[in-house]
Amino acid sequence: MSSRPPAVPVRYEPVFERPEPDEAETTRALVETMRKIQEKTFEDGGHALRSVHAKSHALLQGELEVLVGLPPHLAQGLAAKPGRYPVVMRLSTIPGDILDDNVSTPRGLAIKVVGVQGERLHGSEGHNTQDFVLVNAPAFLKSDAKSFLKSLKLLAATTDKAPGLKKVLSSVLQGVEKVIESAGGQSPTIMSMGGHPETHPLGETYYSQVPVLWGEYMAKVAVAPIAPELTVLTKKAVDIDGMPNGLREAVAEHFARRGGTWELRVQLCTNLEEMPIEDAKVVWPEERSPYVAVARIRVAAQPSWTAARADAVDDRMSFSPWHGLAAHRPIGSVMRVRKAAYEAARAFRESRNQQPVDEPRVLENLPG
Repeated sequence: MSSRPPAVPVRYEPVFERPEPDEAETTRALVETMRKIQEKTFEDGGHALRSVHAKSHALLQGELEVLVGLPPHLAQGLAAKPGRYPVVMRLSTIPGDILDDNVSTPRGLAIKVVGVQGERLHGSEGHNTQDFVLVNAPAFLKSDAKSFLKSLKLLAATTDKAPGLKKVLSSVLQGVEKVIESAGGQSPTIMSMGGHPETHPLGETYYSQVPVLWGEYMAKVAVAPIAPELTVLTKKAVDIDGMPNGLREAVAEHFARRGGTWELRVQLCTNLEEMPIEDAKVVWPEERSPYVAVARIRVAAQPSWTAARADAVDDRMSFSPWHGLAAHRPIGSVMRVRKAAYEAARAFRESRNQQPVDEPRVLENLPG
């Protein structure tokens, strides 16, 4: 047992954030790069998609319940008091083009909580939603906004090109990743290029990767499965050979018969050297500050993906860490440049598809 005293969370101060000298230019270039991805997929398919996470595998409706009795440092913002809120959950994979699931890349989970009250983030005034945008890895692939831009340019250069070659490369990279993992390691770079193991997305834990404010403090956020019917799927292989939408079908099979429960967890920053704000590539050590549950998300059995749901969620909703409460403002360079990029990507979809993309004020039942 460690003799180290319990760590005290660090209160946020503006000096902790240090904008890069050319951050405005990086933001402009990021918006332009994301637009190029969208223009290419729109040119080829005639329908405007997201610039990243274009393909959804599940579109779910559920309820988030803030836990009772949270200590003051956790009872912040959305979790300030017990309550229940309707939520939409969107499971996806990273690329901006619609690929066969045999091209296996990291998975994403976007959550929209509806009916949240409190001071809003700039650009989010008049709404009552709180979004969390998560990926199934504890830290970002790149350290800062400029490195993020470089990796996105590489992704943009391959958008909608050589889908057959991507399948072959993905198969090779999955084999490489298996070798690395058998030796106790893991390569986020290889997984991002198509080497992600073909495992069930419902068994994954999803992370914000980069920090947000948690009221007076700073935190990373995670959503982890806790129901036995979900945890049994952790690292479970999914056979998607010859099934372009195999992940979608695997999730649909699950929710046709049963639901699931997740925890929304928070990892508070307790040491700025070990848990930096501006270096998004650093995994914050859980032995210094563990993830602690602040809410539960429950989803009942339901149709998990239909064309009508895709119209309602994929086309008519957007998810951004900048939709939400001022108490959960995104921080760090990667998060700062994302704001304009997400706004531009939403506007492109709205314009090209000629239908509004807006925030729901109430959440009615999603189409079946």
